[in-house]
Amino acid sequence: QVQLVESGGGLVQAGGSLRLSCAASGRTLSSYVMGWFRQAPGKEREFVATISRGAATTYYADFVKGRFTISRDNTKNTASLQMNSLKPEDTAVYYCAAGARTGAAGARDPHGMDFWGKGTLVTVSS
Repeated sequence: QVQLVESGGGLVQAGGSLRLSCAASGRTLSSYVMGWFRQAPGKEREFVATISRGAATTYYADFVKGRFTISRDNTKNTASLQMNSLKPEDTAVYYCAAGARTGAAGARDPHGMDFWGKGTLVTVSS
């Protein structure tokens, strides 16, 4: 079992930045592909970014390319999502997830992830 706890959400103005962190316990994160997903009110959970176990490969949703950066530190058992140039449409609950059964490409499907945090709310005001 892996326990994931997100932090770093909050209220920010459009154009601002936030850095989300995901702290893991229970097992070393190096065995898992990591991902960030988000869910806005009334919408389904959607893929934001994934990163391979060794951090060599990343994938981003088109709507965050060039603005968000996913990273991980396996020595600290953490993953992060740096979010710049935030837009009101980025408002959502952001979830960290870990997957044991897939790679970074397959992890774009939320059903491919095995462990989830409870989420952290990001609100971007216009």
